[in-house]
Amino acid sequence: MSTPSRQPTYRMPSSRVGLADLIGPLTEIELRYAPSTLFVCGQLRLPIRHPRVSIVGTRNPSDEGVRMATDLSSTLARQGAIIVSGLARGIDTAAHKSAIAAGGKTVAVLGTPLSRTYPRENAPLQTEIMKNHLAVSQFSDSHTTTGKDFVLRDRTMALIGDVSIIVESGDTGGSLYQGWEAIRLGRPLFIHSQEFRKPGLDWPHQMAKYGAVEFKEPDDLLDFLPSPSLNLATLALGTA
Repeated sequence: MSTPSRQPTYRMPSSRVGLADLIGPLTEIELRYAPSTLFVCGQLRLPIRHPRVSIVGTRNPSDEGVRMATDLSSTLARQGAIIVSGLARGIDTAAHKSAIAAGGKTVAVLGTPLSRTYPRENAPLQTEIMKNHLAVSQFSDSHTTTGKDFVLRDRTMALIGDVSIIVESGDTGGSLYQGWEAIRLGRPLFIHSQEFRKPGLDWPHQMAKYGAVEFKEPDDLLDFLPSPSLNLATLALGTA
């Protein structure tokens, strides 16, 4: 992993909040896994409204994976969903950019402090999100970034998203950490159908045994999105 760069183009004051400040009242299991402190920078009003949809996947996507992430993010953003992702290369970048292009809102959950950027080429995108959307980190500016920080970030993304969606992934990667965290939390998890068709790829079938749902097109998800008044426990039961 290359060293995260200092944010070169834009800084605005950040705020220190708890997860409950960010998403509202927490359940017992959410409290157990919640980071003690979050640092936020941006313009979204807190707590972030529903529905919050976390779209994640590989840093090295196929053309089809990028197309699906783009279609998914823009469709859901136009339906009023806030798109949550991790600012990584590949699927995450496509999700953030498509939400913005569709006129929607997006949340970037960073594996670095807010003052740094990884990958470096996403510095302009991070700047745009910090100005007009919301960037979130559980790491202070004095923190030294290590690989495990991105695993912790994936858990936090699972906590923030009402639902998580894995568009495309190999046998390893942060999106799989997030998928298992969503299952642990009892949150709905969706996996694109192409992943179930790949020879030798076992994780989609394993996650499906624990309640993950296969989908093909963005419209397949619309009935599962929570409204501001919908109890998320009810949603989770409805997808089991």
